[in-house]
Amino acid sequence: MESIRNIRNIGISAHIDSGKTTLSERILFYAGRIHRMQEVHSDKGGATMDYMELERERGITITSAATQVSWKGKCVNLIDTPGHVDFTVEVERSLRVLDGAIMVLCAVGGVQSQSVTVDQQMKRYRVPRIAFINKMDRVGADPERVCQELAEKLGLNAVPVQIPMGLGEDFEGVIDLVTMEAIQFEGSDGEKVVRGPIPARYVDAAAKAREKMLDALSMFSDTILERLLDDKPVEIDTIRQAIREATINRDIVPVMVGSAFKNKGVQPLMDAVGEYLPSPMDRSCFARNHDNEGSETPLASDPDAPLVAMVFKITDESFGQLSYVRVYQGRLIKGQQYRNARTNRMQRIGRIVRMHANDREDITDAGPGDIVALLAVDCASGDTICGQGLNYSLESIFVADPVISLSITPASSADQERMAKALSRFMKEDPTFRVHTDPETGQTIIAGMGELHLDVYVERMRREFKAQVTVGVPNVSYREAPTVEASFNYRHKKQTGGSGQFAHVVGRLIPLPTDADAAYEFEDQITCGRIPSEYIPAVNKGFQAAMKRGPLAGYEIVGCKAVLEDGSYHEVDSSEMAFRIAGRDAFLEAFRRSKPCLLEPVMKVEIETPGEFQGAIVGDLNSRRGIIVGTEMRSAYAVIRAEVPLASMFGYATVIRGLSKGMATFSMEMLRYARIPVKIAEQILLQRREKSRSIA
Repeated sequence: MESIRNIRNIGISAHIDSGKTTLSERILFYAGRIHRMQEVHSDKGGATMDYMELERERGITITSAATQVSWKGKCVNLIDTPGHVDFTVEVERSLRVLDGAIMVLCAVGGVQSQSVTVDQQMKRYRVPRIAFINKMDRVGADPERVCQELAEKLGLNAVPVQIPMGLGEDFEGVIDLVTMEAIQFEGSDGEKVVRGPIPARYVDAAAKAREKMLDALSMFSDTILERLLDDKPVEIDTIRQAIREATINRDIVPVMVGSAFKNKGVQPLMDAVGEYLPSPMDRSCFARNHDNEGSETPLASDPDAPLVAMVFKITDESFGQLSYVRVYQGRLIKGQQYRNARTNRMQRIGRIVRMHANDREDITDAGPGDIVALLAVDCASGDTICGQGLNYSLESIFVADPVISLSITPASSADQERMAKALSRFMKEDPTFRVHTDPETGQTIIAGMGELHLDVYVERMRREFKAQVTVGVPNVSYREAPTVEASFNYRHKKQTGGSGQFAHVVGRLIPLPTDADAAYEFEDQITCGRIPSEYIPAVNKGFQAAMKRGPLAGYEIVGCKAVLEDGSYHEVDSSEMAFRIAGRDAFLEAFRRSKPCLLEPVMKVEIETPGEFQGAIVGDLNSRRGIIVGTEMRSAYAVIRAEVPLASMFGYATVIRGLSKGMATFSMEMLRYARIPVKIAEQILLQRREKSRSIA
């Protein structure tokens, strides 16, 4: 059990370009895992945790990477996650299985848009965290303002446990408010940590900061409160214990400072990970027991209990599937068989590896708190692996809906096969990446969290699968509809020797109101057997067949009611087929006289943005032919509700981030079809005709 108490499963999360991967590189170096530090933007191979070629080229993290280091007797499983919102599922599934986290903030940028998203994710999975204010060496660094933003924007009880010695170019080290020591970092790579007395010019500031820290901790520690009331000094161990308990209970967020790039502040941060963040035994975990009506059952970090583990990420590689697993209870042993709770099948574990970015190390077993990977095991992300006699399932991972889509077309039939293989793999790896075929246009549509997200997958398709594809935008599914009532009186007559074809239908085509529940209605007003009842369904089928492709531009027809009033038939030549053809041709004849118009899909859009960007976003929506339905203020954020044509919304995820400095979010869903303005309709019809000519 003592070994489990020494495990720390932590993730590093932050807004893009806050220095997560640089911090990870320093941690690996100081822990002795690597012997030479690389930079994210480097021509010498790039950072260790950014092992994909695309990551090193672009200088961004695309996929979360796991490794394990040893720090002062603690075994630390570390996961570096992406900062781009496009790859948010990587953060979601990492935080789902971690016990603690380091939230990195830029000393200049402070709390930024993705900081808010990461905070929401940490709160969703109830993950305790330490805040690390990075880039203290930059001009404009202001840790006090960042702490204030943590409180105001995220609602966190930020408690600084360090203060900096100098800011910007003058940043020389940190002051530990717990031990009241100055910490400086010497050596070519900052590997020598030198603790000493606080310089005289910082003594007063340190004393005031420590007093504020103790006041904050006294709210959660009776011992500290008593010592303060009695004007007695508080022991270092008491302070550390209070910080640890309050952090694990998520009552406070300890705040530390440093500069990973300048090799300052990383070692004390790792000390804090061991001292303040929880071990697997400090976290409460529950599973649903399906043998007991799905009741919640607590899990114990006991290696002797039956196994309960969760698959939180899968990747397909040349040798087969690699499944990342977090063990919550029991032991995962190589060669043993375990049950997949989702499929209810027993599976043998052939090979267990411990990951170090893209390198792997074979191991024979894994216990509670371990994060390992399984090779060639058939499972999906979110699956629960159970030991003998258990029927448990763990809470799955939150998956956001895609916000943008593109069409992709393979260059050849060989590329079609490679593209299909790539898309299958990407969908399996990434739940936020979706693929479907547009039933009207026949295009393959890929959907994801943003343009960067899809751009990366298209590039991976070309590089890893050698699939050459052309990227476009999906065609909007327009509709055609009548605007005025039109009558029809159509006679279908065909005589070619032998039995002929005869059908006669009379009636009206009536436009339906825009708020009608159905896109098509049929009314039978035939009396006195003018048309035999067995032929009337055939007429209805003819009407519906005509609606599949309108005469205006070949789009589906909606918003009409067909009324069959009269007609006639022939004893010998009439048939279901004849009446079906008559219904189809009569409908199209009437539709051409009904002054048809084009309709476009209108989306219901809801945008949440800081109030300062409201004017720019409303102006942009107006330029997209949007109608503002309403606005309201929620604290410092404005919520804008609008109705906007879908054709104007492609690429909007990128536009709104630009308008709001990345701080606005939006959701979009189909609302209704609405009439297109005449000039725009004429342009669409012209493009449609030109496209038809080019195909012909």
